[in-house]
Amino acid sequence: MVWKNPEDLLRLLVVALLVYPVLVVILRVSGKRTLSKLNAFDFVVTVALGSTLATILLSRDVTLIEGFLALALLVGLQYGVALLAVRLPPAQRLLKSRPTLLLWDGRLRHEAMRSVRVAESEIRQAARSQGAGDLGDLAAVILETDGSLSVITRDSLGDGSSLADVPDAAGRVGAVGGPGPAGDG
Repeated sequence: MVWKNPEDLLRLLVVALLVYPVLVVILRVSGKRTLSKLNAFDFVVTVALGSTLATILLSRDVTLIEGFLALALLVGLQYGVALLAVRLPPAQRLLKSRPTLLLWDGRLRHEAMRSVRVAESEIRQAARSQGAGDLGDLAAVILETDGSLSVITRDSLGDGSSLADVPDAAGRVGAVGGPGPAGDG
């Protein structure tokens, strides 16, 4: 069907003109973190906000007040979870995954790759995107908590302090040698 009822179109227009500014205000008040992709909870809230907005716009069964409350509740819960994770380290460990070391000193860590389901081709792609032509030139590749791959070259490793929260990396920082073959490490 192309067009069912002109009243539905008018309702959609009015609701969108009312809901969108409210959503923008809620997001601005809640801060940048609300739509970030720092962890799985942030991603879930972003998807849930989109789904809720669509439901408010398209469903006659949801009143504007219910829609506003649903949006505010999702953002408020996300804010509370983020605050909890920042203030209480045990909560952060419960709510967020930890980064995983996938390559160290030019050597792939196959066991770690299997456990997080990352293929060699994905690591090579991440290396290429950072301009690295040889895995042996890399000090580390880390699967971050948001699912992205961080690539650290030997030249940019420095003192390795950015790896302090990466299990299996902190104790290895002084042990980065010259280029070596990519194997199990």
